[in-house]
Amino acid sequence: MPSFMKDELRKKDEEKLEAMKQEIDEAISDEKVPDDYLKGAHDMQGNSDKGEAAEEVSEGDASQEQEPVDEKAALQKQVEQLTAQLQESESSLKRLRADFENFRRRTTKEKEEIGVVVVQGLFKDMLPLLDNFERAMASEDKTGENFQKGVAMIFTQFQEILKKNGLEPIETKDAKFDPNFHQAVMRVENPDMEDESIAAELQKGYIVKGRVIRPSMVQVVAN
Repeated sequence: MPSFMKDELRKKDEEKLEAMKQEIDEAISDEKVPDDYLKGAHDMQGNSDKGEAAEEVSEGDASQEQEPVDEKAALQKQVEQLTAQLQESESSLKRLRADFENFRRRTTKEKEEIGVVVVQGLFKDMLPLLDNFERAMASEDKTGENFQKGVAMIFTQFQEILKKNGLEPIETKDAKFDPNFHQAVMRVENPDMEDESIAAELQKGYIVKGRVIRPSMVQVVAN
């Protein structure tokens, strides 16, 4: 029932009840109140109260029935949102894995290509050295002074080529033992030198662009 009709009926009942109360009051004052009349008035008032209570209960039941439906719909919507987010996360993870795999293959190929270029450059620099060695070996006089000078020139050229490509010897003269650059293979006593000093170099060590590729084998003083 619409609310405005309820209000209209309630208003009419209240007006009727008020009129009956006035008649009862007048009858009481004249001592002419019929018992049936009083009973009817009380019944009307009770029925009016019961009607209002019934309407409130009915509205409460409707709201209680509506609440579970709304809650279920909200939960269903939340599940759908979480499902969509999970699918998006899975798609992003797959794309990320594919990108990483492509990056790994690309960097591996680039490293291989760089290594090939470096090796080719080194061999290209050493070709003149190889030519000089062939000329020296083709010489008939391998014991004369000219042959020795030629070999010395080839050795100097070889050192220059290696230095050009980043190779440097590790200095051990007047140096202290450093495990990062030296390998101690023998300890000797020498009162003229301080402990941990390098007494002699047994095998030369080398560095390529700051990285040790072979430590120097040395004798270390231990008095």
